[in-house]
Amino acid sequence: MKPLAYRMRPKNLDEVVGQQHLIGPGKIIRRMVEARLLSSMILYGPPGIGKTSIASAIAGSTKYAFRKLNAATDGKKQLQQVAEEGKMSGTVVLLLDEIHRLDKTKQDFLLPLLESGQIILIGATTENPYISISPAIRSRCQIFELKPLSSEDASKAIDRALTDKENGLGKYHVKLTDDARKLLIEKGNGDLRSTLNSLELAVLSTKQELKNEQKDDSTILITQKEMADSIQMKVQNFDASGDGHYDLVSAFQKSIRGSDTDAALHYLARLIESGDLISICQRLSVIAYEDIGLANPAAAEHAMLAIQAAQMVGLPEARIPLANAVIELALSPKSNSAISAIDTALSDVRSKKLGAIPANLKDAHYSGAKKLGHGINYLYPHDYQNDWVAQQYLPNNLINASYFTPKGNSKVEERYKMIYQKLKKMQQADLQKHHQNS
Repeated sequence: MKPLAYRMRPKNLDEVVGQQHLIGPGKIIRRMVEARLLSSMILYGPPGIGKTSIASAIAGSTKYAFRKLNAATDGKKQLQQVAEEGKMSGTVVLLLDEIHRLDKTKQDFLLPLLESGQIILIGATTENPYISISPAIRSRCQIFELKPLSSEDASKAIDRALTDKENGLGKYHVKLTDDARKLLIEKGNGDLRSTLNSLELAVLSTKQELKNEQKDDSTILITQKEMADSIQMKVQNFDASGDGHYDLVSAFQKSIRGSDTDAALHYLARLIESGDLISICQRLSVIAYEDIGLANPAAAEHAMLAIQAAQMVGLPEARIPLANAVIELALSPKSNSAISAIDTALSDVRSKKLGAIPANLKDAHYSGAKKLGHGINYLYPHDYQNDWVAQQYLPNNLINASYFTPKGNSKVEERYKMIYQKLKKMQQADLQKHHQNS
């Protein structure tokens, strides 16, 4: 028997749950269907929120033939078969799942068919199409973002499944307690496919248990306990290359940057639950130096040691050193002066005339360097008091450039600030004196 989510797939737009910003009265996809002016489109969003359902409903509402292929696993031969069907019938709606994985050969085959209208393409992807899909395909498609389903949407779909006697679970006379329904919806986490299939597992396993105990199974009551015992526990929805991934690591970094320890631990837990230790370690490394940086170099060092420990022991034990690092970074003084400094310097490099490196700084280790004037008059700082001597290091046209703007948010950075400003003042005074003498 096919899974409940498959059996409950909508046959028209009125049966689609959620996505009212696209298929509600007067909204774009409904208007296209009602006017029979369909164009190719790309639907993107997390798994289980209605991409396939909308494609199926569009085909059902327009009475076009509907075919489904996968861009990663189906080849040109399958596309040719769909194309032939479209040629025979006039138009076929093709749902192409994982369209971000469409290779150039299949893309080149599809493009003229989209132009002629022989195939109406509905591409489905969990990835941001503006990043992951080729411009040639994007330019021939309208792009629609699907929104995560609300609890009310999920509850509505559950009720439909429980009352539908033909395709759903209506023949089992199932009743969910409020707390069982809440648990089912929460564990589904907006993924309707997972929610419906978990519901079916809970119903069938409870029915079997009642049968084994020779109880009256005319009505199946599922409480929170039965739901918890039989539900397929939802693994954190996580696609390492999709929008969800970037949103999650973004929230993780911004929570640490904002010194919200509880939020930072929450997003760390979600990343841990996804099992993506690599992304956690990479992002923590960035955070340690981008957001804490010179305000607390010790915290950055501790974070790197925690990352090494996490990589050595692996999950689940890795959660322990990671939690230590996240808490310390969240509660640490913050400074972005280092990243601001290098970005300002990069801006100059990219937008201004760079100028020649001063001759005294040029490489002088090879024969003939002196004839070119390279390395002459270089002052070796270690030969001077406090290992410092004033001399020009920047090119002439950038001689007064200043990139580092220390904030002094901590005793450490306040010390760096004092040293930087003192040296800068001494350097400029000496250069000014040299300029006057020359």
